[in-house]
Amino acid sequence: MVFIGVRAAPMVALTAFSVGVTLAMQAAHSLEQLGAEMYIPDLVMVTLLREMGPVLIAVIVIGRSGSAVAAELGTMKVSEEIEALEVMAINPIQYLVVPRFLAMLVMLPALTIFGNYIGVLGGWAVCTLALDFNTAGYILRALESAETWDLYSGVIKSAVFAWIVITVACNAGLNVEGGAEGVGQATTASVVQALLAMLVMNAVLTGIFFFAA
Repeated sequence: MVFIGVRAAPMVALTAFSVGVTLAMQAAHSLEQLGAEMYIPDLVMVTLLREMGPVLIAVIVIGRSGSAVAAELGTMKVSEEIEALEVMAINPIQYLVVPRFLAMLVMLPALTIFGNYIGVLGGWAVCTLALDFNTAGYILRALESAETWDLYSGVIKSAVFAWIVITVACNAGLNVEGGAEGVGQATTASVVQALLAMLVMNAVLTGIFFFAA
């Protein structure tokens, strides 16, 4: 959990803050022309909770933690450490995959919630420093615009993304062939496959959550 989640927190925080700042600036540019600056907190909050938070934080975790898991397991496969575990009657899936699976399943939703807070903070920074919002007004607008389901939907998405990321990474690592070159190829393939699967699943889940009802 420390390796997959805690050490990724600074990168997640920087990404989420940047996204919050960017969303607020883009919204300000468009909404000012309509005289609707008061809706900037609404846009920042709902966009972060529903889409940008879960997706971008999953991308960070895929690039950092998913690739590391694939490379680590691939190196174990190439150096015959996994065969050694089997010789000692230790199930490699139970010993190597399950702890990583559970850690990802816990830490990615936790990082998503953490990133949502930091992203909203980034929007607040733009609104209070550049757009003459007061803090209480920003918080009230943001809280009124979002429903509890917006948060829950983002957390459900991140849990599904966690399952996809760690499954793809472990599968790639455990099926490495061809020495060090094979480890590199498997790591690259795991990142590409996890990103594609995550983006497709995000579209499916968004359709189910917000348009199927």
